[in-house]
This record gives sequence, C-alpha cells and structure tokens, in this order.
Amino acid sequence: MSHIVHLPSRAVLSVSGEDRVSFLQGLVSNDVAQAAPGRAVWAALLTPQGKWLADFFIFADGDRLLIDCEAGQAADLARRLSRFRLRARAAIAQEAAWQVYAAWGGVAPVGQVVAADPRLAAAGWRVLSPEPLPTNATAEAYDLHRLSLGLPDGSRDMEAEKSVLLEAGFDELGGVSWTKGCYMGQELTARTKYRGLIKRRLLPVSAAAPLPPPGTPILCDGVEVGTLRSVAGTQGMAQIRLGALGGALGGALDCGGQAIAVQVLPWMQLAEAG
Repeated sequence: MSHIVHLPSRAVLSVSGEDRVSFLQGLVSNDVAQAAPGRAVWAALLTPQGKWLADFFIFADGDRLLIDCEAGQAADLARRLSRFRLRARAAIAQEAAWQVYAAWGGVAPVGQVVAADPRLAAAGWRVLSPEPLPTNATAEAYDLHRLSLGLPDGSRDMEAEKSVLLEAGFDELGGVSWTKGCYMGQELTARTKYRGLIKRRLLPVSAAAPLPPPGTPILCDGVEVGTLRSVAGTQGMAQIRLGALGGALGGALDCGGQAIAVQVLPWMQLAEAG
C-alpha cells in the first residue's frame, strides 16, 4: 500500500542564480552537482570545526535549487547561508507556499518535485509541492517508518555544534562526498573517518512499554552510556557508546527504569565495540 503524509515540521528554501551550485558546493557535506530532476541530495551544514548545524535534502527545480529543511531551522539556515554568499551570484529565499511530503510503499507519488529519498531505498520518496496534496497517513506513522530504518531526524536526534556526522550514519547513508573537494568542516569529518575516531553511534532502540521522554539517560550496569533522543511510543533513537554494545561494559541497557533493546541494522557499519 502507498502512504503519503504531509510533514508540517519541514519547510522549503530556494537558492537561485547562476552560481547556486558552486555556492552551496563549498559549504555543505555532499556533492550538490548530483542534484537533478528526480534525484535529491542529502547534505549537512557544519561548523568550521566539523560539528553538525543542520541537514537537509537538495532538489533541482529548473533554474533553482530547493532545500527541504526543518521548519524550525529554516530562517536561521537562510541567514547562515546568506552570510557566505559574498560575491556569489546566488539568492536565498524562504518559500512559504511550498509544503513537504514523505511517501513510502507502493509506487512513486505524483507531484511537482518528487525524488527518491537518497538515504535508503526503503525510505520511499520526498515530495515538494506549492499546492496541498491528498494524504492517507499521519506524521506519527512516518516517524515509526523512519525509526524502523534507523534514519536520523535532524535536531531531534543530533545536537547543534556537538554532533559529528559519522556518529549519525551520514557515511553509510550517502550524506557525505569524499571526492568533491573542500567544504566547511571537511577536515574533522575526514579525520574522523580515516582515523576511526567514532566512539558512539545513533542507533534505533525499542522497549516493551512506551519510552520515557527524549534526554533520558541510558544506563549499563549503573553507568551512563548514552542518551535517548527522538521517541515514538515504544520506538526511539539513542546516542550510545559503542563500548556498551557487548564490549567493555556488555550489560543490559536501562532507560528510565525499563530495559531497552538496541537494533544494529544491516546498513550500519559500526566500529568494533570496546
């Protein structure tokens, strides 16, 4: 069955002008030139020190690029990008009339701007439209869908100026280009990969009863080893030290007084716990 849902927590920015691709190319983690009709690019904006600030989907729409981003970050993201515009022939604008949809199952939906979710084929599609589209699913249903796939959801799962991309699976999910050249924060991102510096990971978790609120510590034999991030009923995402996954600690994980199970999905390439 095909599902399509409006995502009110998302917003759309546009980047127009003849330098739009080269302008973004020097700022974000992925290869903007790969965006094409029917093909979106997932990328992140980082601090100069390589820490996450925002992530988004980039679409090609005629003579402009459209950015599907968190609604709560849209104004700040537009301001941050504008600071780097300098002499580039590019203009950033908020597209208040455009709405973001997610679809999964069945066949690709029809819309003005449609592309497969570039992270995982099972994730489905992203749809941008200046007109309301008919829907048959809820945002909660989509949340459970993306949690089942282990996909991060921006600031719900990552911390601005603290999180590192590879802790959230950006490498395996195609959110980083290792060949396109320099971008802001590239040095730390590359060093993290090639020196194997990942000590914690964002991982899907589940429990027998509804999980406690985001921010609840995760304990292993009484030692704090992580933090619960986004939650949807009994499913969630958590930032967990790799050493707690059968390694140096190796005990049962507890969150808010109940046992939780961690799922390491087939697409995840975790460093050896220890």
